[in-house]
Amino acid sequence: MQRSSYDTAAALLPLVGGPANVTSVAHCMTRLRVGLGEPSLVDAEAVRAVPGVLGVVADGDTLQIVIGPGAVVAVTAEFEQLLAAEQLLAAGQPFTAGQLAARGAELRADRARRNATPVKTALRRIADVFVPLIPALIGCGVLAGLNGLLVNAGWLPWLTPALAAVASGFMALISVFVGYNTAKVFGGTPVLGGAVAAIVVYPGVAKVTAFGVALAPGQGGVLGALAAALLATYVERWCRGRVPDALDVLVTPTVTVLVAGLATLYGLMYGAGLVSSAIGTAANWLLATTGPLAGLILGGLFLPLVMLGLHQALIPIHTTLIQQQGYTVLLPLLAMAGAGQVGAAIAVYARLRHDTALRTTIRSALPAGLLGVGEPLIYGVSLPLGRPFLTACAGGAAGGAFVGFFAVLGDRVGATAIGPSGWALFPLLTGNRGPALAVAIYAGGLLTGYAVGFLATYVGFSGAGSPGDPSPRRSR
Repeated sequence: MQRSSYDTAAALLPLVGGPANVTSVAHCMTRLRVGLGEPSLVDAEAVRAVPGVLGVVADGDTLQIVIGPGAVVAVTAEFEQLLAAEQLLAAGQPFTAGQLAARGAELRADRARRNATPVKTALRRIADVFVPLIPALIGCGVLAGLNGLLVNAGWLPWLTPALAAVASGFMALISVFVGYNTAKVFGGTPVLGGAVAAIVVYPGVAKVTAFGVALAPGQGGVLGALAAALLATYVERWCRGRVPDALDVLVTPTVTVLVAGLATLYGLMYGAGLVSSAIGTAANWLLATTGPLAGLILGGLFLPLVMLGLHQALIPIHTTLIQQQGYTVLLPLLAMAGAGQVGAAIAVYARLRHDTALRTTIRSALPAGLLGVGEPLIYGVSLPLGRPFLTACAGGAAGGAFVGFFAVLGDRVGATAIGPSGWALFPLLTGNRGPALAVAIYAGGLLTGYAVGFLATYVGFSGAGSPGDPSPRRSR
């Protein structure tokens, strides 16, 4: 039977030193991050052995527990509630659901303060705007791919128009969701952010002229919606501090929508449209003219970008390309980094035959790695060993160059949604010459990444001690 999120959280809390040792709680896409008062109180091996935990990495006074996408959100919520309850009990206080929620909010605020650097804060907020949209992008992307297959095969012609409507409805209004989330993340009223962003996709904007050119519905896309909602948030906050309370409910929403709406029509849509067009043009030019080189660089550098958190800056670019072209040509290239990681891990498994603990880690983390969840292999295998992390990057570079080579030939491979990678990306693949060729090229890239990552790692271990002895190469 599948272990519940509550059971996982309840098992983890005492192993990290108990509630008194926890100073903050956070999570990203795959990891539960626990701030610690005293790191030495953590039983890392016992944490790693908890069912549902894919890996553990200690980072100073923060313990990162890899749980995986989706599951980490539920486990974090349960962990925060357990922590709040235990801390209130320790203080001898009765607690209610409202108090638990308030304590959880305090923990999140404390975590935000501890991790607040300008770059990290900006990237985290961008991710917070777009990450909640990923499930809908995936679901609609899979349906769009299925509908494309049915249309190309001439099957079920009575069903394909309905599937097209179901798959396309979200993308037609994605700007509204972006606006809603932007206001929510940046401290505004979400529905006002959505209202202003809705201007971007309203058909009536075709009657408006900005800079001597008639606007087009959807011009500026998600970038225009992001900018519009961000401006609306600042206008709203400005009004809140100046409008009397008796008039606030009437004046503030009106001024917010009016000022931000006019600025969107007469500036933001036009400017964001130029930027969006430049992104699409640049991506197509990059692959058409420097495909192998672009693939090599993107595939080779993505693992370090993930480690630094800089990959979050790519989310709006992916979303813009999907909205413009129906798919993002960058994600299949970046996904090759995971292939290099898998190949390197298999080589380590083959070389270090006597390191039972490491081989057990690889066996447990490899299925997740094949499906595109790379953190367990990164933090449990390649990064601690040092050299395999570099050879994994080499494998990713080779896989990216393979996919990029076909882009120069005119065969572009794209993903209709963001989020999955590895084998999980196959249902979302398409391209300018159909999904079948896109799948074949992507599969070839994965095999190249596996092979180069494996060979570079396997050969790299020779001459550095006996094949079964990890000690000369393990870095701590």
